[in-house]
Amino acid sequence: MAIAQFTFSDFSPLPLIISTLGLYGGGVVMNDVFDARLDSIERPERPIPSGRVPLQSAMTLGITLLFIGILSATIYSSLSGLIAIAIAFLTVIYNRFAKHHTVLGPVTMGMCRGGNLILGMSVLPDSIDKWGLIALLPIAYIGAITLISQDEVHGGKRRTLYIAAFLYAVVLAAQLVIAQKQGNILYTVPFVLLHTWLIGRPLWNAILNPVGPLIGKAVKAGVISLIVMNASWCMAFGLWPVAIAVLLLLPLSIFLARIFAVT
Repeated sequence: MAIAQFTFSDFSPLPLIISTLGLYGGGVVMNDVFDARLDSIERPERPIPSGRVPLQSAMTLGITLLFIGILSATIYSSLSGLIAIAIAFLTVIYNRFAKHHTVLGPVTMGMCRGGNLILGMSVLPDSIDKWGLIALLPIAYIGAITLISQDEVHGGKRRTLYIAAFLYAVVLAAQLVIAQKQGNILYTVPFVLLHTWLIGRPLWNAILNPVGPLIGKAVKAGVISLIVMNASWCMAFGLWPVAIAVLLLLPLSIFLARIFAVT
């Protein structure tokens, strides 16, 4: 919405905010639903394999959340509804089929995040024509995280981690270039530097020693740092109050990461 230059002067975008909560939450739940059998072997402490949450209940919750996401977006506009349907479809495709595919997995998950960005832009539909290509950058970023996560349990290869580092660098550089063109480079640089440090340090540690636990920390850092990436976009387009508000979610997320498994 910040990229679309929405002024946030009223509550008109509320259906889109509810939609993204439903789509993201539904995707997270369906991830555990489709992974229930594998998690019973690799991660038996998770809610479904541990028996704390019945599989059928989790499936019902996941489908309900995705439906809420689609319905809420459709209430805002038919265009937003179509985008939400595409995101929900990609979410299911990723969790059911693409996740463990070396190429298709990262691309599909990245398309979910890129679609979510376009869903926000649909608050002002004309902005999609102007800025829609920015959605390729979250695809690259999430693709990097997904690449790293494929080796989270058993450890991995440095080549995969180097590819992820390159994708990260592309995203960070693109933010600086766009901020420069928007005349907001000086205010955006601190956000991008913070983001670089948050994702770069654990990724470098994993490159030096690509074992499961260190790769897991790199994945966790990439996921939590989505907050900083989003704040950077808000600042790049000059909406500093929104950028600060988004950035303030970071300490809350770090705190919650100590209670709930991020990856």
